[in-house]
Amino acid sequence: MSSSINSRPYDAVPARHVAFLGLGVMGFPMAGHLARAGHTVTVYNRTASKSIAWCAKFGGAGGQKHAATPREAAAGADIVFCCVGNDDDLRSVVLGEDGAFAGMQPGAIFVDHTTASAAVARQLYQEARTRGLQFVDAPVSGGQAGAQNGLLTVMCGGDQEAFDAVRPAGMAFARAFTRIGDSGAGQLAKMVNQVCIAGLVQGLSEAVAFGQQAGLDMPLVLDVISKGAAQSWQMDNRGKTMAEGRFDFGFAVDWMRKDLGLVLDEAKRNGALLPVTALVDQFYADVQRAGGGRWDTSSLITRLAGQPGKA
Repeated sequence: MSSSINSRPYDAVPARHVAFLGLGVMGFPMAGHLARAGHTVTVYNRTASKSIAWCAKFGGAGGQKHAATPREAAAGADIVFCCVGNDDDLRSVVLGEDGAFAGMQPGAIFVDHTTASAAVARQLYQEARTRGLQFVDAPVSGGQAGAQNGLLTVMCGGDQEAFDAVRPAGMAFARAFTRIGDSGAGQLAKMVNQVCIAGLVQGLSEAVAFGQQAGLDMPLVLDVISKGAAQSWQMDNRGKTMAEGRFDFGFAVDWMRKDLGLVLDEAKRNGALLPVTALVDQFYADVQRAGGGRWDTSSLITRLAGQPGKA
């Protein structure tokens, strides 16, 4: 895990008492940006050593501290931010005697940055309302680099009032923080994002492999076509590393398969046809079987002729 974050200017916003649950590769720098923006931050992580390391890096004189449970972290917070692994992880830090909801004060807002199902977002939104709390589902796009640089794109679902209250603080780690619609809409928008990425990465994999088989200078080709209609973030940031067979960084295949599982489950419910997404999901399963579960998603190219994987 990288704990560094790049410096960025922070707009002056009123300091808030916030909590942050989950200090993985995304949460660690996101919470750091909140602290550097002047907010008082209490952190919680299942592995306590990460909380201790975060406080050592960002504690300073700002009153930052760590808590033993989500409930303790949430006590007295205006906003509780969260970024954990999946639906079950989310429920484990939100619900129950030691969960965040049990410690939150009336009117406080829970903002979930986990990529989870729309169903769990709606469930927790309703549970929050029964407790006099507010809940915003707010998955992010931009990866570890976006978190470190404070340039994430955040897609939100929930009540307008709650969104308006959390957006100024959330902009500490975001370049865009947008309400898409009612509860669950943020998670659905993130699914749209992942569908787009899956198709783009497969297309780019085939293009790079084709060019290499044809004997082309692929770094040169990518430089040329990235100035035209084929340009994409994936091409600019992953094309050359794909050609070099380097995948030991970035968004892991295991995480993408989790996300695409959410997409395909939702498609079964709403009737959307996703033939390419379903196919690419199976291609990612091939990469997992080859030992590439922790490789970057651009490792799709390793399935193609003449492309050995390199960890």
